[in-house]
Amino acid sequence: MNDAPRFVVREIALHERPVRLRLPFRFGVVTLTECPQAFVHARVELFDGHSAWGAAAELLAPKWFDKNLTLSNDDNFDQLRDVLRLARGAYLADATPDTAFGHFARHHDAHQAAAAARGHNPLLAAYGPALIDRALLDALCRALGVSFYAAVRGNLVGLGARHAQFAPFDWPRVLQGLPPPAASIAARHTVGMLDAITAADLAHPVNDGLPETLEQVIARYGHRHFKLKVGGRIDDDVARLARIAAVLDRIDGDILVTLDGNEQYDGADGVLELLARLRGAPELARLFASIAFVEQPIARKLALDVDVRAIAAIRPVIIDESDGELDAFVRARACGYGGISSKTCKGVYRSLLNAARCAAWSAQAPAGAAQLFMSGEDLTTQAGLAVQQDLALVNLLGIAHVERNGHHYVDGMAALPQAEQRAFLAAHPDLYEHSHGATRLRIRDGRLAIGSLDCTGYASAAMPVWDAMTPLQPSPAFPRS
Repeated sequence: MNDAPRFVVREIALHERPVRLRLPFRFGVVTLTECPQAFVHARVELFDGHSAWGAAAELLAPKWFDKNLTLSNDDNFDQLRDVLRLARGAYLADATPDTAFGHFARHHDAHQAAAAARGHNPLLAAYGPALIDRALLDALCRALGVSFYAAVRGNLVGLGARHAQFAPFDWPRVLQGLPPPAASIAARHTVGMLDAITAADLAHPVNDGLPETLEQVIARYGHRHFKLKVGGRIDDDVARLARIAAVLDRIDGDILVTLDGNEQYDGADGVLELLARLRGAPELARLFASIAFVEQPIARKLALDVDVRAIAAIRPVIIDESDGELDAFVRARACGYGGISSKTCKGVYRSLLNAARCAAWSAQAPAGAAQLFMSGEDLTTQAGLAVQQDLALVNLLGIAHVERNGHHYVDGMAALPQAEQRAFLAAHPDLYEHSHGATRLRIRDGRLAIGSLDCTGYASAAMPVWDAMTPLQPSPAFPRS
């Protein structure tokens, strides 16, 4: 019997505020210069009447959840606002006490169906509950006076057989087997399709004192882990990767590289040709040898119908955008994929489910077989709640490096109230620093110090200034919920 605390969801407030990029970023098929960030502020009430607030934050990122080119960025923002409102309505409509996981399990299938009826795909639909579940988990941790790590490892969230996809696992055993939190994690720097590699690429420098080129990023932060975007045009990709390799080759010691295909291929042949070209180029020898895996190279509408075992024989392949339904990893494994991404915008419980699958499948594999794995992928997380909650999740899962790049494209907390900047810097002095006029992530030797995330609540001992935000904007393209 699960004795995890049960609570009622009493209030859920939805807010947003604008985020402006200091550098343009090619995000899939769109070049992004600004984007709203959504915030959830939720209050739970335990059986003894004790009440607590929790929070979560995430960018309303366009052209990732839905890459339909007929939709504008504003359309994508409205889609994400809509699924947030749908989830809010569902969680508030049922006042039955339940565990943190119980609230997720009770609403998941119905929410997916409701979102589908409004034209939203499963990956997009998951965004709403993902934020609300994190805010509820944060509130529960604060009510109990425990950290996120303690709440999950002790199964105070109530993981169990409430949803069919979670039923096969002995959750207390799975959760107790998670590694202890690490004090730091390697930041894997993303090199986007438009990113400057050297100063010669800077047609219009920002000149704000912060790094603008890959060379400058490495000099300032000391990165040794990199995520390189490829665009599906093999000649262009090989030429660009050769320019990147010329910079990475100057780094002493080991480096690690991942390739992100961003759904730019319609089958395995193009990916195989790219890898063959990389392997055959002497100037790319070190870069090719350093590739840990290839991320989502094939378009999601085809990816889970394509056999990728020929690619996996060269380098492991993971899914990211194809992770729409809870059973996506099961289907992907049958196609030869060896891993899957963790992202808080897809949901904490989804990541825990896939971690359990990795452990179970790897344990069952014959000796010498490749181990199933999870990776940490998210370049949109902003300083504050979003980046801290995602870092804590990948740390809980024992992932050694994580894609981090929001700090590169956005000028830290420069646009936020001074009181909020001071609060986060004081609460997490290992993770942040004050430089160039603002509180921002502190990266040294390519690593983020994250020991302070082991605090009461979901990885944050500070809160944003709620009065400095606006209510979540209406979504005129969709019915109000």
